[in-house]
Amino acid sequence: MEAYLIGGAIGAVVFAVIGFVSGITYRKKKAEGILGSAEKQATQMLNEAVKNAEAKKKEILVEAKDEIFQMRNETEKELRERRKEVQRSESRLQQKEETLDKKLDNMEQKEERLSKREKEVEARFAEAEEIKKRQFDMLERISGYTKEQAKEYLLKNLEEELDHDKAVKILEFEQRTKDEAETRAREIVSQAIQRCAADHSSECTVSVVPLPSDEMKGRIIGREGRNIRTLETVTGVDLIIDDTPEAITLSSFDPIRREVARLTLEKLISDGRIHPARIEETVDKCRKEVDKVIKQEGEKAVLDTGIRSLHPELVKLLGKLHYRTSYGQNVLNHSLEVSYISGLLASELGEDPVLARRAGLLHDIGKALDHEMEGSHIMLGVEAAKKYKEGEAVVHAIHAHHGDVEAKTVIACIVQAADAISAARPGARRENIESYIKRLEKLEEIANSFEGVDGSFAIQAGREVRIIVKPEVISDDKMVIVAREIAKKIEDELDYPGQVKVNLIRESRAVDYAK
Repeated sequence: MEAYLIGGAIGAVVFAVIGFVSGITYRKKKAEGILGSAEKQATQMLNEAVKNAEAKKKEILVEAKDEIFQMRNETEKELRERRKEVQRSESRLQQKEETLDKKLDNMEQKEERLSKREKEVEARFAEAEEIKKRQFDMLERISGYTKEQAKEYLLKNLEEELDHDKAVKILEFEQRTKDEAETRAREIVSQAIQRCAADHSSECTVSVVPLPSDEMKGRIIGREGRNIRTLETVTGVDLIIDDTPEAITLSSFDPIRREVARLTLEKLISDGRIHPARIEETVDKCRKEVDKVIKQEGEKAVLDTGIRSLHPELVKLLGKLHYRTSYGQNVLNHSLEVSYISGLLASELGEDPVLARRAGLLHDIGKALDHEMEGSHIMLGVEAAKKYKEGEAVVHAIHAHHGDVEAKTVIACIVQAADAISAARPGARRENIESYIKRLEKLEEIANSFEGVDGSFAIQAGREVRIIVKPEVISDDKMVIVAREIAKKIEDELDYPGQVKVNLIRESRAVDYAK
């Protein structure tokens, strides 16, 4: 049994090997058949590719030949055009060469003519120089002047003519300027007022009341501000309570109201009782005190000047001037000064000194009313003087003391002069005496720096400088020019209030002696 099984197994193996070998033989034959068909197919594809490549090659060669043919035609065409252009350029160059040759010939001919002309001009110039020299010699013999002397004489005459023309032009310009000055002056004054109003107001409309302590500010203000409101309402003055330590500022354009408010505050602070009823009571008392001071100051001014029968209302107005300032100068003191000076001048001139003092004392009386009524202090003063039966001479002096109308009497001229003297006095209007003297010295120094000035004198407190010139150096025509130059230098180098009058004086004297 086992032998049958082994023989069966061997037989199976043999059959399997035979089958495997047969399969391999079959697959080999099949593969050789596939390979042969693939080689045939590859050979066919290669033949077709060769044929296609040959056809494509022939097409490309044909196209290349066509393109080469076209490029050759285009190149030949371009070459023909360039040859034509070169021929045209050669033709133009040949024409230009011919033209240049002709121009060169013309230039050579012109050079020859110019050379001949230059020689002729040189000859004529030499001849003209000779003639000019002979004429100069003849002129020197006839005139008796050398060339340099004649030149100096002509320049001198020309300079004198120019000085005259300049002087005439300056006078014309000054006249034209005067015609236009009023309008321009109003503009300048209005601008100056605009710029200086704040500073001037702060100086002239404010009083400061010292406090014992800052706690007093709260008491002056009061509960819910009732005390300060009462003070401002009753006095008509603004109270400014700020961070300034131990001080309150009173602000008002009316100096009398401001004085009443100042006295009221001082009394309230010293008393310590500050409430609305007490404030009203104190204001009434202080107002009466101020009225009393006004009356006393007015009477004292009248008594000091020796004036009699002055209307009581005018006396009261004079007293009000005690609280009025102008440019830092107390107006009542200024009026007293003008009165004294007017009396002295009138005595020297043989006029009535009492009338002069009266006019001088009342000349600024309108300044006591200009806070209450509209108009300039001059017109207000004239109206007040007429209202209280002052004489025509006094009214006219008040009207004319600033030149608003022409001064027609000696008294009016005296008051004008006295007013100017008092206002110009060193120190009268917040000007340091040292700066005042320095300004006068500088004025004279500027004037003396100009050629032909013999001497200079600053007068009228620096409002005028009088300059003596040498008549042999500065002519009448040249005086106008020198005056203008000095004024211009003063404007550039000096600071001064108002204006400075430059007054040149030229005097020619001839002295001889009979023997």
